[in-house]
Amino acid sequence: VQWSPAKDLYCTLDGAHKSYCTPESYKGASARLWHNLGNGRFEDRTEGAKLLDPSAKTLGVAVLDANGDGWPDILLANDTQPNKLYLNQRNGTFEERGVPSGIAFSEDGVARAGMGVDAADYDRSGKPSLIITNFANQMLSLYHNEGNGLFVDEAPRSEVGRATLTTLGFGCFFFDYDNDGWLDIFVANGHIEDAIERVQKRVKYAEPPHLFRNLGQGKFSEATSEMGADFSSPVVARGAAYADINNDGFPDVLVMTNAGPVHLYRSQGGTNHSLRVRLQGTVSNRDGIGAVVRVGAGKEQQWQMMRSGSSYLSQSELVLTFGLGAKNQTELVQVDWPSGKSEKLTNVPAGQTVTIREGQGIVASRPYGAAH
Repeated sequence: VQWSPAKDLYCTLDGAHKSYCTPESYKGASARLWHNLGNGRFEDRTEGAKLLDPSAKTLGVAVLDANGDGWPDILLANDTQPNKLYLNQRNGTFEERGVPSGIAFSEDGVARAGMGVDAADYDRSGKPSLIITNFANQMLSLYHNEGNGLFVDEAPRSEVGRATLTTLGFGCFFFDYDNDGWLDIFVANGHIEDAIERVQKRVKYAEPPHLFRNLGQGKFSEATSEMGADFSSPVVARGAAYADINNDGFPDVLVMTNAGPVHLYRSQGGTNHSLRVRLQGTVSNRDGIGAVVRVGAGKEQQWQMMRSGSSYLSQSELVLTFGLGAKNQTELVQVDWPSGKSEKLTNVPAGQTVTIREGQGIVASRPYGAAH
């Protein structure tokens, strides 16, 4: 939104103390698309790309291939404005399809307070679905990609919705915390009003996170309390990201708090196997952003896109972790690069991070537990 200290407004929840003003009190501000000119300079292509929207109040951004055409699309999570889904028209422009896709509003037609966002194929349908964190009393959005241009919010009829009804979510992401091959959900929570309990007894300022374990068949179960007292302690969280900080093959979680310390939660690991993939583009961009990696192990088929951004004001590691459960190798690893090139690798063992260079295959390998 358009805000400055000079234009700050006085708002109150209880009539006696200054509180936050909701975004409706301020004018919006468009998201911006900056085109890299390759010479250390960027050019604003927002209007030319048909992304200009002065009414937007965007807090979360995710890049995904929503319709499976091989071109990156853009999802914007907006606060008290409809969420936007911009489909790539393959000519440098985008078409906004938030309302017809079903992600603009809640089930009852209300524009929620979208904060963080992520996209991934959590049910192995071959299509990316979405999570968007929202304000307290609005619950998390879990939009399942139906494959026909439509997304359906599964949260209201699931444990994901019930568990997140009173919490206020910010950072969020899909990741496979137990390496069983099914993507789980992490949500960092924390209210924005430190005295919220004076007016809403069920809502807290500091809140524990949510960790939802993927049970398969589109079902999730909350596992937060199983992760130990440190992990489930209430904090006023904002950003959240993940990375394997100790090279054991299991992702660890980093949470940033409002005016407080950073919390680093180290996974205690487990018995399941995994393979981690780092990309190096040659014709494509350096980190392989936009590439799709497909992994096959027996009848199990998974895929992930290398992406930057998502969550809320955070960046997770640019390494893809594929949980393999009890399997100790993959039969196929296929990389579809943004350049249009594709390469296949067979019988890649688990228990390592491999670096795949575009056009050259595996050029480096680091076994789990090995020092840098």
